[in-house]
Amino acid sequence: MSGASDRSGYMGVSKQQAIENKEAIVAAAARLFRERGVAAVGLAELTKAAGFTQGGFYNHFKSKDALVAAVMDKAIADGAAELVAAIEASKAKALDPMKRQVEWYLSTDHRTDIEKGCPLTAFAGDVRRLSDEAREAYAKGLAWNFDQLASVIDGDTPQEKRKKAIALFGQMVGSLLLSRAVADADPTLADEILQEGREQLLRGIDA
Repeated sequence: MSGASDRSGYMGVSKQQAIENKEAIVAAAARLFRERGVAAVGLAELTKAAGFTQGGFYNHFKSKDALVAAVMDKAIADGAAELVAAIEASKAKALDPMKRQVEWYLSTDHRTDIEKGCPLTAFAGDVRRLSDEAREAYAKGLAWNFDQLASVIDGDTPQEKRKKAIALFGQMVGSLLLSRAVADADPTLADEILQEGREQLLRGIDA
């Protein structure tokens, strides 16, 4: 076999190739889900984007829900690794990790980078309609994110730090979502939302 046939089934496909094929489906699905929303992307479009037939898809996933759960798991894991790396990089430069996170999160670069940006914002509008497995992965990722941010926030007690982390992150996500929502219709307003959100949060951290 060669070409599309190799990507559709297991005949003549090595274990490593099967892994890569599955990763290709997840990567293609992640791009489409982030850009257009999970419900708007059908299985035929998913398989075409990844270069598979629908039969090839079912060799790797029993359903679209199973694929969505895999996409969520990977997105949350990748986001976690990036947050840890960002915190460590800030510490290495003797900079405030929370401030740097706010500055990046509420930047025009992050607003436009829907494909690789924070998954907690990217999937916020979809998650309540997804499977139990996907919702649980999102919830765990969100709680973990709060814990990481709490670890770099000033406060007298762990409980106080966590409360601050939840409030700060909620404001970051809200500002980013609103800015993205109007970026095409009113770019000036979109930039204003990012700027005011960023400045208010940074002042709050200083206070």
